[in-house]
Parts: sequence; structure tokens; C-alpha cells
Amino acid sequence: MTLRLYDTMARDKRPFVPIDPARVTMYVCGPTVYNYAHIGNARPVVVFDVLFRLLRRLYGADHVLYAANVTDVDDKINLKAAQEGVPIGTITQRYLDAYHADMSVLGALAPTFEPRATQTMDAIIAMIGRLVRGNAAYAAEGHVLFNTQAYSDYGKLSGRSLDEMIAGARVEVAPYKQHPADFVLWKPSKPGELVWESPFGPGRPGWHIECSAMIEQTLGLPIDIHGGGNDLIFPHHENEIAQGMCADHAGGYANYWLHNGFLNMGSRKMSKSLGNVELVHELIGRAPGEALRWALLASHYRQPLAWTDDCVAQARSSLDALYGALGRAANVEAEGAEPSPAFLDALFDDLNTPKANAELFALAHRLETGTLGERARAKGELLASGALIGFLRANPEAWFHGTADVALAARIDALIAQRVKARAAKDWESADRIRAELTALDVEVMDNATGAVWRLKAPA
Repeated sequence: MTLRLYDTMARDKRPFVPIDPARVTMYVCGPTVYNYAHIGNARPVVVFDVLFRLLRRLYGADHVLYAANVTDVDDKINLKAAQEGVPIGTITQRYLDAYHADMSVLGALAPTFEPRATQTMDAIIAMIGRLVRGNAAYAAEGHVLFNTQAYSDYGKLSGRSLDEMIAGARVEVAPYKQHPADFVLWKPSKPGELVWESPFGPGRPGWHIECSAMIEQTLGLPIDIHGGGNDLIFPHHENEIAQGMCADHAGGYANYWLHNGFLNMGSRKMSKSLGNVELVHELIGRAPGEALRWALLASHYRQPLAWTDDCVAQARSSLDALYGALGRAANVEAEGAEPSPAFLDALFDDLNTPKANAELFALAHRLETGTLGERARAKGELLASGALIGFLRANPEAWFHGTADVALAARIDALIAQRVKARAAKDWESADRIRAELTALDVEVMDNATGAVWRLKAPA
């Protein structure tokens, strides 16, 4: 069974062959910590968490090194700190802590490394120095800029001509640039901003150089996999490649480039100016993290994802069906602890999570309808398959009953039992009265062929 991944550079699926199977490396661009993460920020986190889990299964947990950076020096961070009148570190730590908590609720494993830009400054300055000495960068009016003419393959990842890239990125054509596409590696700090001493003068780094330096210091170059959202292909990843290859890494930068598709709010781009940004911090108060994770993986990672309230409702319904099957099969002893071959085949085909999710339903069906031996095998494969990508880790009763305490759960169970009895006797008046009482308790009842399950309604 061969893992095949769609490589943006090759524009095709390629069999994954690591540089060193005993040291598989992956880097994914992480958050800029000046506010809570929105659901679009969470999509690459969850997508590459699935890949991280799959690589760990293939090569062993100790042999996969996953780095996701933190940008903790940035114009937006500076602005936020100035608005609140607090040190920059107060802003970055607050929102990094919130980011960790939110992504944990979504079931994302902690990366092996989480380098921060402010803790990588010596490596950043050293890499810029090598670029200057190699004539791939130049100093101008307190700035250091990368010379895009020094890298002949500039534009290969995005497949755009230089003129298209300049127009598409609305590059600032400053008078000190030798070419309009040249980009900043180092710049003077503004009053009140963090500042570092360097051979090029006091200042702070540009965005693109941070990732290249963090990869070099944390994982070493070249790496096996570089991931991120497809909005980063140009200019960020294009610039990463150029500066990395020109900074003594002509042998390679990343062997596979993976990019997830955009997440839109329905048919519209998610934008603060449109007021349609959904924060993970708020969403997890209204829906289980596992349901949000399912919604993020319900479409293939390379396709655009239209995020709506229906997405979350459908995800929750899907998980209800799977947890319901497990709950009804509580007395079946699971056999084995390996995912099903069909489930693995789907994931090995460029992380085809919709196909993998369909196999979970097939396993749940066999769990409900097969012979005792088939049910035992199906339960083992269902639990192992779900666990591999971060699903079905809760107790089925806990999934449905949530925060209900023992007394409330007992009261609700008794009411539901009375309602089932009333319905069986065709006493519709009593059944409706009991349902109204359950509704007053904020209980949602889901009838099924074997009776009913219930949950407390999520806060609006």
C-alpha cells in the first residue's frame, strides 16, 4: 500500500518517498497570533493533522518530525498591542494559548516543534547574511531585499510569470527596489515596535524569511513535505523556495508541496470587512469539537469548502449515526485494533477523507446487521479507523448526553421511557406532553427504530 500525495509543484499525485524513512519531516505554516483563530485558519491544522497521524502510522511516531511555526512579530500584532496599551508579548501569549486550546478541542495533535519567529532571530539574521554574500540579496535605505533575478526558477511553484505575480500580489514598487518583484528580508522597526540589532542595521525581519530560517534551524533542509493553505502558494511559498535555494540549499528545499483549498462562508469569501468570520473559539461553545473536525474533513482537502450552519449540523448528524451504532452494540466485544483496508486505501489516495468517511458508515452498517463474528470485526475496525483520524474517541453515552449530570440524565431517561410507552399505547396526548417537558429541559430527542436517544441542546 503506497501513500500518494498531490504535489503542487509537480501538479500531479506522486508516490510519497521520504528522504530518510527514519526521519520524515513536515513543515506547515502556522498562526500569526494577534487574535483568535477563525475556522478557515483551522482547516490546514486539521488537514495536516490527518497527514501527521498517517505518517506516524507508516513510519512510527518517533520517526516523524512535524514543525508548525508561530509568527509572533508582525504589523497586526504591533497594532493590537498599541491599541490595548500592553507589551507585544502579552498579545502573542494570550492568543497562542487560546489557539492551542481551540486546536486541541478540534482533536489536533501537538506538532513535534513549534518554533517562534522571535526565538529564531539569530538564524534569520544568519540566513539573510548568506543571501547578501551570495549576491541574492542587497541592502537599500535600511532594508535588505531579496533579488528575485538571482533565482531562475522563481514562479515555478505558482506557475505564473513574473509580470502576473507582480500584478496579482499588488507588490509595492518602492524606489529602492532593483526589481518590482523583489521582497523584503529585513526592515527598520517603527517607533514602539520590537527591534533587533543586525549587521544590516536595527530592525526586524520580513515575513517570508522567518519560515525558511525556522525550517532550516528546526528540521534542516531539504524537508520532505511543506504544507499550507493554497493562498500561500504565492507569494509566501514562492519566496520561501527562492531564498532557501539561494541560501546554500541548492540541493533542494521541499520534496512535496501540499496545499488545502479555500474555506468560504457559504458562497462568499470569509472577510472581517463583510462581518462573516466564524471564530473557532466561539464555534466550540456551540458544537462539539469532533463535529467541527468532521465538517472540515467532509470535503476533499484540495477542494474549496463552503462553510455553513448546515455543514456543522450534517457533521453532527453523521457522528450521531456512528456513535448510535456503537451505543447499540455496547455488548459486542470489538475484535482487532486495525483500520479496515478500504479505509486505509482511501487515506492513502491523497487523503481522500470523504471516501474514508463513507467506509466508516459501511463498517457501522456491518456492526448493526452482520453475524456476531462480523459485528465484532466491524466494531474493531470502526473504532481503529475512526481513532486514526481523530474520531469516535468518546463514550457513545457521553457523546449524546454531554454535560448532563447523573440526576438530570436519570430524569430525562425516565421521561423518555414514559414517552416510548405512551407512543406504543398510541397515547399521543401523553407523548406530546412528555415531549414538551423534555423541550423545556432543553433536551433534543432523536427517535430511531430501537427507541430514542437524546442530548442537551447546544447554546445558541
